[in-house]
Amino acid sequence: MDLSINEILKRLPHRYPFLFVDKIEEVVLGESLIAIKNVSINEPYFMGHFPQRPVMPGVLIIEALAQACGVLTFISAQAGPEHEALYYLAGVNDARFKRVVEPGDTLRLHVKMTKHKLDLWKFDTFAEVNGELACSAELINVRREIKK
Repeated sequence: MDLSINEILKRLPHRYPFLFVDKIEEVVLGESLIAIKNVSINEPYFMGHFPQRPVMPGVLIIEALAQACGVLTFISAQAGPEHEALYYLAGVNDARFKRVVEPGDTLRLHVKMTKHKLDLWKFDTFAEVNGELACSAELINVRREIKK
């Protein structure tokens, strides 16, 4: 299964400038997902991080991985776009940054579901550029109903 940006927008509440998943290349329901984030010089954070050498902030790489986890959770739970719940980032463990991510890079986001209990999901994740590890972390997300 591969998902276009229009399908991603149905499953994530994020919008510009805080949407960090451009395409889903591969999904195994309840198991894993591979997504793409195309890193552009037009990203607003590059104006200040850093003007002399633009580098994608590590926390935004983690956010991109968390969004990919959210898509996998949403699809695996078989929730429709009208579903009234959000999947929040609830924990980050053992985050490591091995390579800078710069404008022009294609960030491949790999997420693997390792545990699911009630409304909590755990994932082993990593992001790479051209096969080179940029970041790895264990992420936890939680499902919460939207209050009306």
